[in-house]
Amino acid sequence: MTSPASTDSVPPQLSAGPRPAPGPAADEGLARRLRALACTAPLHDLDARKANLAGEYSVYGMAEVALSAIDLVTLNMDFDTGADHDQIVARLIPRIAAQAPQRPVTEHERVARWVLENLINVGSVDRGFRAVYGTFAPDGTYVRRDYDFKLIEEVPGYGGSVYLRTTDEAVNVLVGALDTDVTSAQIAAEVKLEVLVNRGRLADAQLAAEQARYRTVQYSETLRRALDATRRNVRAVDWLQTVPDMIAEALDHVADRYRHENAILTNIRKARDESEDPEQKRRAAELVDIVKDCIRRHTLLQSRLLEAGPLFRAEQDRQAFATPMTSSGIDLYGHLVAPVLPLPLEAAVRVTDAFFARGTGLRTPVSVRVGDLVDILLTPPVEREHLGAEMPEPDLIATPDDSRFSEEQLAAAMELLDLPADAPRRLSGLLAEARLRDTELPYLVALLAVHAASPPVGTAYRQGEEKLLFAVDDGTELDDPEFGGADLIVGVALLDTVGMAAGRSEAA
Repeated sequence: MTSPASTDSVPPQLSAGPRPAPGPAADEGLARRLRALACTAPLHDLDARKANLAGEYSVYGMAEVALSAIDLVTLNMDFDTGADHDQIVARLIPRIAAQAPQRPVTEHERVARWVLENLINVGSVDRGFRAVYGTFAPDGTYVRRDYDFKLIEEVPGYGGSVYLRTTDEAVNVLVGALDTDVTSAQIAAEVKLEVLVNRGRLADAQLAAEQARYRTVQYSETLRRALDATRRNVRAVDWLQTVPDMIAEALDHVADRYRHENAILTNIRKARDESEDPEQKRRAAELVDIVKDCIRRHTLLQSRLLEAGPLFRAEQDRQAFATPMTSSGIDLYGHLVAPVLPLPLEAAVRVTDAFFARGTGLRTPVSVRVGDLVDILLTPPVEREHLGAEMPEPDLIATPDDSRFSEEQLAAAMELLDLPADAPRRLSGLLAEARLRDTELPYLVALLAVHAASPPVGTAYRQGEEKLLFAVDDGTELDDPEFGGADLIVGVALLDTVGMAAGRSEAA
């Protein structure tokens, strides 16, 4: 029989008591993943609850419709306004109809409205979602915490209208992250986009470009919330250090992103023009539109950043000299309602009569006290720079020349189209002659000829041109190996600019 092993032979990690709770970093990572799951729970809940609808709705993928709704609201909201409710429903209907094309349009609209209302969480009091998760306290005890969040909010607009806006949690659901630093995520997304474009992987580049656009929207939301809080209470926002640092960092961010996106745009256009694959050309064209939208949003964000300082000073002046709101020191429920409810009627009437007879208070006369007037007149004004802070000098960079045709090709085409006034030619003959000089020259000649089908006569007169290129369609079909359409008659018309000038002088 063997003796029991001594404690000296047991490894220290086994002989010790229960292992302590994970450290703060590991616990915070777990909490972030739990919150990420919580943000996606309302989308999965839609598919679980669609069986409660009156009718057969199992054919619809509600989570897919919900993601499309979040995407549409995010891309249709602007800095000051949000997305229109009915417009989002109308844009959701084609996607829902693709899942069940045999179903009626009224059912598709009902599904769209049901998904949108559930994302807003219309049935709850605060129209928000709540999830419970656990973390470890510093002493190792397990603590349950509540995580409140929203996906789509209804915000008031101009003229009593209501708009839809997505929250940070909803944008994080779209890009597959949570609590990510906006600036670093934006830079990473655009670097990834540039690498994918340079490698020709336009399908993956389109996804990266869409994620970069979502981050731009999230950055604008951060600034918008700070400005809204300033309009409500200027003391609630740290304009001494936090917000100025954020504005300076955001301006540098916009300048870097603008330069970066212009370079990306040039590479995408080059890939679009050089590719022979129609699918590559289509994806490149879609990428151009997405990057242009990113540049537009960054330009709007820059204008709002430049207006943030004057808005703070204006709100500071308005709120400093606003009439302070008077608040009652009486708790009606605790001081009146709760004590009176148990009393009999005759005793309660005496209390309420006494309260309403004296609770209205005296009518304050509309007059200024002398003490207040003296304080206002003797308080020295706060010195402030009249023109505000100095504006930074813009860093202008030259726009790269991404023209398809060179100056030499343009000169050759203009020489070819410099026809005698009495000898017009067919477009087919011009294209054949241009093809003998350069393989790319027929495209430029065809472009100039089509443009001449509607010549700007008035502009040519005002600029004092002596002749004008024109093109006329007489119904003859173009016979060319590369181009189709009408075989235009191309010619040059002489303009009587001297006569027109004389006519104008006589009329004057």
